[in-house]
Amino acid sequence: MSSSISVIVTMKAKPGQEAEMRAQARSMIEPSRAEPGCLSYNNYVDPEDPYSWVVIEEWASHAAFETHMASPHLADSLAKVGDLLAEPPSVRILSTAN
Repeated sequence: MSSSISVIVTMKAKPGQEAEMRAQARSMIEPSRAEPGCLSYNNYVDPEDPYSWVVIEEWASHAAFETHMASPHLADSLAKVGDLLAEPPSVRILSTAN
């Protein structure tokens, strides 16, 4: 039996790239939510630091997340955000604690 996982991605946009970062983050919502096994996919900006972004995802299984990681829309997004980020993103994968 596989358990769901949550993924927390934190990113820091370069100064002046906030609008492009917002557009890129929004472009990931619909295709990610449409993927099999996606339970939720939301992105947030820190109201006190408009350069700081967090994506919180929940997947039905680690396999569903791995499929997402290989998706064309994610590859396209990663290629675009590389120039928008001030530093590499941080990714935490958490399993359900029952």
